[in-house]
Amino acid sequence: MFEPYKQSGYIDFSKPENQQKMKDALEKVQSHLGQEYDLIIGGERVKSDETFDSINPAKKDEVIGTYQQAKPEHIDQAMDAAYEAWEEWKNYSPEARAAIFARAGHLMQDRRFELLAWQVLEQGKSWFETDAEVAEAIDFQNYYAREAVRYGKQRDVDQWWPRENNEYFYIPLGVGAIIPPWNFPQAIMSGMSSAAMVTGNCIILKPSSDAPAQAYQYVKILEEVGLPKGVVNFITGGGGKIGDKLVGHPKTRFIAFTGSKKVGLHINELAAKKQPGQKWIKRVSAEMGGKDAMIVLKDAPDMDAAADAAVQGAFGYSGQKCSACSRLILEESIHDEFMDLVIEKARKLTVGEPKDQDNWMGPVINAAAQEKIMKYIEIGKEEGTLVLGGNKGSDEGFYLEPTIFTDIEPGSRMEQEEIFGPVLSVIKARDYDHALEIANDTDYGLTGGLWTKDQAKIERAKREFHVGNLYFNRSITGSIVGTQPFGGFNLSGTDNKAGGKDYLLFFQQAKTVTQRLV
Repeated sequence: MFEPYKQSGYIDFSKPENQQKMKDALEKVQSHLGQEYDLIIGGERVKSDETFDSINPAKKDEVIGTYQQAKPEHIDQAMDAAYEAWEEWKNYSPEARAAIFARAGHLMQDRRFELLAWQVLEQGKSWFETDAEVAEAIDFQNYYAREAVRYGKQRDVDQWWPRENNEYFYIPLGVGAIIPPWNFPQAIMSGMSSAAMVTGNCIILKPSSDAPAQAYQYVKILEEVGLPKGVVNFITGGGGKIGDKLVGHPKTRFIAFTGSKKVGLHINELAAKKQPGQKWIKRVSAEMGGKDAMIVLKDAPDMDAAADAAVQGAFGYSGQKCSACSRLILEESIHDEFMDLVIEKARKLTVGEPKDQDNWMGPVINAAAQEKIMKYIEIGKEEGTLVLGGNKGSDEGFYLEPTIFTDIEPGSRMEQEEIFGPVLSVIKARDYDHALEIANDTDYGLTGGLWTKDQAKIERAKREFHVGNLYFNRSITGSIVGTQPFGGFNLSGTDNKAGGKDYLLFFQQAKTVTQRLV
């Protein structure tokens, strides 16, 4: 039914024709800014008595769209609509469900530049960062569609027992909550959503209030490709007002969440408490950030490339990635020479409105994030040595300079706490033993990297560097669907490995059927 899975690849923005397509898409999307969007419950548009605006973080006076602030009663309505739809959706064949999401992937590819433009404007991402994410979102649709068909086949079981026939297969769970982040509002949002739905579940999709436009565009595509009404229900609003209602609802069967450690742990705790009328143990998939480290040793194969990787990992999308290189651990004998390279490269980064292709780094997501990061910069001045940046940028948006601190000590707040912004903490290590000790000393365990030519050190890192995604002699950000399944250890999350062969298991339950032959 489906051709073998293949990644969608990236757009070459050095070509004038692609630059023009992107400019045309930005102009088209800008003509739609400021519109009001409704909740979508059971396929019907629903208004609330309260709204909020999504704004452009690069141009904070520009309203992307106005969205409904859902109320607790809307969660009840969405849950009822989802379960009504589930009665039919769960009986669709895996092939029929997969075909819908494969069509969604094709339509997303057709509208790729438009999806890029929405994200550049709503999230403040550069062209190349946005394109990598939308490519991943498309890949999730196609990959999970094929995986759902594979899981739809009956599992092999031992039939040696006489006069009995045994079957083993997977069935969907029910209705779940999908709560994606604002920093990857296409890839993570559509990946979690499609995985849940293609396996036969219905969902209540509650995007971040900083990224509702991305989720709305995806839901609109699903409607166009024939997803039955009620399979996805689009609920917007602040998590503080409706999040607990959604997670704690007795009919919520599972929660797929990506966001902060604080919120993720709260969700896990709330979901673990049985509610009146609840008939199951809720499943929770949580990805909760990182304090990721890249180690560079004196025998690194290419110091210039390592410096590029450190800068790209620390400042790509203004450091607003759970996989960002927020800690750079350097063997002390190369520290000064290597930092000269890093500072030189970081100083060349252009910061400004990401509509302009020439700007490498845009804003942080909102005023609260900007102020939080500035408070950490003040902490950094007390705990280390400021060698680059440390200031806000243009007041038109929520801009910050690329910022680097050296002389950061293990155990300090700058070395331990996730900042989620363009701030790099540099730590000296006496030797490789010390570097590994530092790398493993936080509560997190998402991504990490090591630069060395010594294969024995690489093999040791495979055993001892405790992260879910470990990279050697390359950047520690950027994973590829189907090739580099992504998810972390410790308080980085439940390690369900998005984009991997096991991911769809979270959204299904296994059933064994035995029939005595008469």
